[in-house]
Amino acid sequence: MKTRGAVLRGPGDWEVVDLDLQEPGPGQVQVAMAYAGLCHSDEHLRFASQRYPIVGGHEGAGVVEAVGAGVTTVKPGDHVVTSFLPACGHCRWCASGRSNLCDLGATIGTGQLPGGDWPFRLDGEELGGFCMVGAFAEHSVLSEFSCVKIEDHYPLDVAALLACSVPTGWGSAVNAGPVRPGDVVVVVGTGGVGCNAVQGAASVGAQHVIAVDPVAFRREFAQTLGATHAVASTQEAAGLAKQLSRGTGADVVIVTSGVTSTDIIGGAYSCLGKGGSMVLTGLADEMMEMTLALPANITTLYEQKIQGALYGMCNAYRDIPRLLRLYEEGKLKLEELITKRYSLDEVNQGYQDQRDGTIIRGVLQHRS
Repeated sequence: MKTRGAVLRGPGDWEVVDLDLQEPGPGQVQVAMAYAGLCHSDEHLRFASQRYPIVGGHEGAGVVEAVGAGVTTVKPGDHVVTSFLPACGHCRWCASGRSNLCDLGATIGTGQLPGGDWPFRLDGEELGGFCMVGAFAEHSVLSEFSCVKIEDHYPLDVAALLACSVPTGWGSAVNAGPVRPGDVVVVVGTGGVGCNAVQGAASVGAQHVIAVDPVAFRREFAQTLGATHAVASTQEAAGLAKQLSRGTGADVVIVTSGVTSTDIIGGAYSCLGKGGSMVLTGLADEMMEMTLALPANITTLYEQKIQGALYGMCNAYRDIPRLLRLYEEGKLKLEELITKRYSLDEVNQGYQDQRDGTIIRGVLQHRS
């Protein structure tokens, strides 16, 4: 069938094109996307990708249209949230409860589905969707392992945020920190992911949550989600963390900046106290860019921990339904995170607004 989607043919801006969508094969699911979040991970593709062309979008929600042979977990008509990290349930990582590290995630950068299929064609050329999802297309074909069924009464716009930004931020605090009651927490970067790290830290009883962002709008918004303090720089945050901890420094520092750098990580580290943990969630534009340079002696003598966090160490099949229940019970803010909705043709404007710091989360609205 034919569909429309936002594609990168190489470094640069998104291009909205007509695509040929392949029928779902064994173990595959065709989804009519309703909404797609404008995540900064897709912005990184504008500078470098494992493979071009590629269909953007990994944070999405929609309705199942058709399934291939052998699919048992979803059926046509089901509402689903996409998981940008597929989970097979059988590899050593899934079997040990760490499905965010599932072996099937090896090809998320190219978009090639498990088994080697490519879901899209553009002018006869095979291509995939970012993270095996392609939520910037109006219709996509995904692995069954990338679809999380949700109850039909949840709004699909807020459900889409559960595909990446909310679990990534929330889990960076709750799982990766882990933040404990009474902790002093610093969150560096309070955009679409960082604001959810603020929510997560507040939800488990952090005594003080310091939001750090150069954009005043984001600092103010973080305070509506549980930040007790908001400052523009890590230098300010470091002094405040020492004051609030009575001289120790932050128990947990979470780096969720849109683009990480040596300066950002060094500034974040300056906030960290004895026995503290620094969680690295944000990414650099280049996968192999060297962004970590720390005083190893201090790390050793203070028994500090550096913890990487992918998807907030969340399990999509467990945590997406759990977070939706928290939202339903008024314990997690989701609707408030969506600053603006864009049409597919406005995708570049959405990312410009993100770069300008005027939105927390923008979403593409494929259908009403």
